[in-house]
Amino acid sequence: MEISKGFKGQEEEIIDLLAATFAASEGVEEGALIRDLTRDLLATTADADIQVYTAREKRSLIGAIIFSRLTYDQDERAVFVLGPVGVATERQGRGIGQGLLAHGLAGLRKSGVDVAVTYGDPNYYSRVGFRPITEELARAPFRLKHPKGWLGQSLTDRELEPLTGPSRCVEAFNRPDYW
Repeated sequence: MEISKGFKGQEEEIIDLLAATFAASEGVEEGALIRDLTRDLLATTADADIQVYTAREKRSLIGAIIFSRLTYDQDERAVFVLGPVGVATERQGRGIGQGLLAHGLAGLRKSGVDVAVTYGDPNYYSRVGFRPITEELARAPFRLKHPKGWLGQSLTDRELEPLTGPSRCVEAFNRPDYW
């Protein structure tokens, strides 16, 4: 498996993979929602505000993860939110997602990001260091439908301390139905 950073020239492949992954696990409607989100993230997010990591095997795209900036108005720390994340349905359960996530988090650390957050299954994401957090620790841009899925981790050698101020996500994520 080859993991790389970047997405230019791979946009449609990434969009199709993530949409198909979510459609297979969550239904056609969720797949369409993720298709729209991924297309918007890749097309409208400034380069400084997005990091995309892909996994390939024999030139075939088998996994993709996207991190985008989350800004806290009264906090200087660099924060990125993870999502969406997907591994080709027929390749799941083989450690591809975990490897991709570990590589992506290491890339964030190297680029000076202080905190990573995500909104998902605590059992899955805890394998790469995410822990449940409260909105007192890190306020989400919108009211969370499933607060138990709000997860975070410090990417520095310090404990995760509360992020101050309201948060703003990139424009593509700026819809309450994603939260």
